[in-house]
Amino acid sequence: MAVRQTAAWCYRGGSISAEPRINDRIRVPEVRLVGPSGEQVGIVPLAKALELAQEYDLDLVEVAATARPPVCKLMDYGKFKYESAMKAREARKNQAHTVIKEMKLRPKIDPHDYDTKKGHVVRFLKQGDKVKITIMFRGREQSRPELGFRLLQRLASDVEELGFIESNPKQDGRNMIMVLGPHKKKTEAMAEAREAQAARKAERQGYTHDAEAPAEEAAEAPAEAQPEAPAETPSEA
Repeated sequence: MAVRQTAAWCYRGGSISAEPRINDRIRVPEVRLVGPSGEQVGIVPLAKALELAQEYDLDLVEVAATARPPVCKLMDYGKFKYESAMKAREARKNQAHTVIKEMKLRPKIDPHDYDTKKGHVVRFLKQGDKVKITIMFRGREQSRPELGFRLLQRLASDVEELGFIESNPKQDGRNMIMVLGPHKKKTEAMAEAREAQAARKAERQGYTHDAEAPAEEAAEAPAEAQPEAPAETPSEA
């Protein structure tokens, strides 16, 4: 049985291949061979290693090219690549990206608008995101920076259960800026969001099941027995 050939992607023009050498692409007289289960076979001629790959119906993969001699392992390279791709995909899925949201307020903001803006800040912090709060001064408001400072302190106090002041208020031209950091890590927030989504899905399925059950029970319930009619008495002759 010929050694299975697996196409290896590589650059042209003398660049190094992005994938390890396998099977007949390995060009050394001998290798340090590792078996399919991770057992150490030892240093063997390349021809012997390729022969063992044929016997096991596996690929000979160079896993440490800089070693002397190079280390090669017997494995199903196609399966190995697939599993590696799945692990990388899962890692990217669970990777937490730091996001900085921004919320802009005016020093004399209306109470209703303040509650709305605060609600957005609460949502961002629950998601594990940082929030950059910007107070925008216009006209004569620039001479009253204490208004913006007090507003930022009030907001920080209102959301202190979810976040903390990561960057204290500071003047930046016509604006005053403060950054709030979440107490909860991004990964924790993502995990809780997935759990909540699964719980809502299960709850919806439960409601659907409960709604269908009475109809099914009614269909399966036996019909009530009807009273039998009295038997006719034969007439006397």
